[in-house]
Amino acid sequence: MKSSFIPPSFEFPVAWTLDLGFPIFSKLLFNLDGVEISREEERQLRDLRNKRVVYLSNHPSDAEPAIAYYVANQIGTRFSYMASRNIFNWGYGLVGEIIKRVGAFSVLSGGGDREAVKMAKNILSESDGKLVMYPEGMLSGENDNLVPFMPGLANLAFAGLEEALKKDPTADLFIQPSFVKYKISGNRDSILSEIESSLQRIEKKLKIYPGGRTLLRRFLTVGRVLLEETEYELGVPKIDIEGKDFDYRLGRARHTALNQAGAILNVKFHDTDHAIQKIRDLFTSLDSLEAGMPLPSTPKDLSPQNIKRARQLVDTAYTFLITKPKNLIQWPSAERLIEWIYSFEKHVFGKTEFRARKAHVLITPAFSITPFFRTYQSNKKEGISSLMVEIRRQMESLVEKGKGISEPIVPPYSVGLDINIG
Repeated sequence: MKSSFIPPSFEFPVAWTLDLGFPIFSKLLFNLDGVEISREEERQLRDLRNKRVVYLSNHPSDAEPAIAYYVANQIGTRFSYMASRNIFNWGYGLVGEIIKRVGAFSVLSGGGDREAVKMAKNILSESDGKLVMYPEGMLSGENDNLVPFMPGLANLAFAGLEEALKKDPTADLFIQPSFVKYKISGNRDSILSEIESSLQRIEKKLKIYPGGRTLLRRFLTVGRVLLEETEYELGVPKIDIEGKDFDYRLGRARHTALNQAGAILNVKFHDTDHAIQKIRDLFTSLDSLEAGMPLPSTPKDLSPQNIKRARQLVDTAYTFLITKPKNLIQWPSAERLIEWIYSFEKHVFGKTEFRARKAHVLITPAFSITPFFRTYQSNKKEGISSLMVEIRRQMESLVEKGKGISEPIVPPYSVGLDINIG
C-alpha cells in the first residue's frame, strides 16, 4: 500500500514571514483580534524552551494550531505539529505546502499511522523537542467543554520518553496543558445586534416567526425546529420519540445520523459506542478516503455523492452535539450563543464564518511524566490511565478558569414559563 505520509520540511523564511504577518493572517483566516497570555504564564512557558515538551490544547475550532504557533513564537521557540492528513489537501495543496514548512507533519486519523508515530517519537527524543497535540482528537465545537480524551496521547508521550532515554539516561519529558478561551469582540450592544441579525436570517430561512419570545426562547425554538426537520429527514419513527424529552431526542438524532453515515462507509459500531467514538471512527474512514488510502472495509464503489452524504450526516450529528439546551440556559454568554449560531448556520446554510474574537491562552504549570512512566514500565494500563487522569484534571481546571472570562449577555433561565428542557 502506498504511503501518504507528509513529513515536515521546516524553512525559516516561511516561518519568519508568518511570524511577522501573524496579526494579518490570523485576522483574515480566523477573525482573531489578538492572542493574550499573561506575563506570569509567559514566563512559565519560557522556562520550557530547552526542555522536551508535549504541548496540549483544547480544540474547539480550526484556529488553535495557529494560536499554538503564536505561543511558540512569543516564548522564543518552535513547535512541531501533527495535522490531519486531509488538511494538507486544502486549497489545492497550498495549505499543506505552507504548514509543513513551519513544522507540521501528516497523521491519518485512527492512531494506526506508523510513520506519523515514528516522526513524533523522533521529535520527542530530541533534548528540546516540542510537539503540539490535542487530547480530544477532534474539533469539539465547544469552548466551555471537553469531549473524552484519546488515550493514544499517553502512549505517544511514553514512547517519546523511551526514545529519549536511549540517547540520554537522564532524559525527561514534560506535559504542558493549555486552554484557549475565546472572547467575542465588541460591547454588549454590538454583540447583541450581531446575534439578533444572525438569528433573524436563520428564522427567516426556517419560516419561524419570533413573536414575543425572549432571545433564549428563540434559540431553543430554532433548535427544536431543526431537530424536528432532522428527525423527519432521517426517518426516525414518531413512535420512538413520542413523549420523550428534548435531550433524548437530541441523542437519538445524533446516533441515527451517525449510524446512517456508518452504513454508507461500512463502519461498524458497538452497541455501547458513544457519539464521540462514532464520530472519530467516521473521521478515520473519511480522512483515509481523502488521503487516497481507503480502509480495507470501505466499499470500493463509493460515489462522490455517497461520500458527500456521509459528511453531511456527520455534520448533522455535530449540530446536535453542540446544542445542549441546559448549558445555554444556565450560562447564556455571547460565546455560547455564537457557538449555537455557528451550528445553526452550518446546518441551515451549509457554511458559517467566525465572528471577531480574542483568544486568551491559559496554562497550568508543566509537569514531568517520569513518575507516570515508572508506573507504565511495570503496568502499562495503569500508567496510561494515571497520566490521562492527571491531564484531564488539569485541563478541566483550565476550563473552569476560562469560564470566568465570559459572562451572561442575557439573564440565565430567561426562557419564559412553559419551556420544557427535559
